[in-house]
Amino acid sequence: MALEKTWRWFGKGDSVPLAYLRQMGIEGVVTALHHIPAGEVWPVEEIRAVRDGIASCGMHWSVVESLPVAEGIKTHSADYPRLVENYRRSLHNLGACGIDTVCYNFMPVLDWARTDLHHPNGRGGESMLFDYPTFAAFDIHILRRRDAADDYDPAVRRKAQEIARRMTVAQQEELAHNIIVVTQAFIHGSVGEGGDYRRQFLNCLDTYRHIGPEVLREHLARFLQDVVPAAEEAGVNLCIHADDPPFPLLGLPRIASTLDDFLHITAQYDSPANGITFCTGSLSTRPDNDLAAMALALASRIHFVHLRNTIALPCRSFCESDHLTGSVDMVAIIGILLEEQAARIHAGRRDARMPFRPDHGVRILDDFSRTANPGYPLYGRLKGLAEIDGMQQAIARMTGMV
Repeated sequence: MALEKTWRWFGKGDSVPLAYLRQMGIEGVVTALHHIPAGEVWPVEEIRAVRDGIASCGMHWSVVESLPVAEGIKTHSADYPRLVENYRRSLHNLGACGIDTVCYNFMPVLDWARTDLHHPNGRGGESMLFDYPTFAAFDIHILRRRDAADDYDPAVRRKAQEIARRMTVAQQEELAHNIIVVTQAFIHGSVGEGGDYRRQFLNCLDTYRHIGPEVLREHLARFLQDVVPAAEEAGVNLCIHADDPPFPLLGLPRIASTLDDFLHITAQYDSPANGITFCTGSLSTRPDNDLAAMALALASRIHFVHLRNTIALPCRSFCESDHLTGSVDMVAIIGILLEEQAARIHAGRRDARMPFRPDHGVRILDDFSRTANPGYPLYGRLKGLAEIDGMQQAIARMTGMV
């Protein structure tokens, strides 16, 4: 039995309609109620409408990505009781509609970060780049976050100063807008278009000024203790996504970046409903992460898989690459996941299904004339889907799992 082929779909405004997904061999759709603000309840009637629309095209709503965790939950603000109760109600409503897998993250303020959304790959395609010194230039010289320079070593500070010096005002504005708004707006970003978005962003960062890793871990533990029982009652598996990138940025703590982090998270509430989204792209950008070892150690708690690849560059920098080309041993990872799924089937687990999606993709072919969110081109992801599906079919055949 192969891993379930899924695709992230951003609703009726997505330039890739559901009918296309069916033609591509997609089995499960990954989506969310993107129009509902973080912290509010997802009503049954709205969940049912999306579910039924997907079913009418011959697929099912496989994974919610994401049911966003409001900042007030992460900071444990005075509004925490209302926010966590709304989260529990949303889980109940999803379970009542037969949706059984919910991806979320616990990254403060910034969901993910890249410095170049149109990085040429040398063959005419484009991917995304994270250049650490450029990010430092944004942080120190463009955003001008208080005490930002203290977070970087002298060599990075020198590079950042030179990068900022060479940039025009327009280039600085584009970099800031991409990091704060463009990469975040379609995933319940903390700051939207309009107004002084830099000041709004700084205000958001300031709410974490006295929240370090240990405090954020305590807040996540409290959240899990409060919501996992509701998930169990609803028949829903929660799966936390890794930090992206998996190291501190902007003075914000990171607590979902390493194997030890995930072992700590799963220990906070010992239940299959407290699971993991295994993202090879995010985790591979940290050189000390052994992804195969992580997949083996965490296998029983992996409920959703993001498969993509990266190429490591000097000084904590990286670029996204073709799905089978880069630092990720995709053959080893897929083999481990297929073995885990087979073990679940043999054990009779109700959650034996292991959905994966081709996460991000290189812009190629007609992607340049299509509208898409950053990282989500049609043809680049379709190429990755075909490569990964072919690989898993070959592994399953060669190992006797089919």
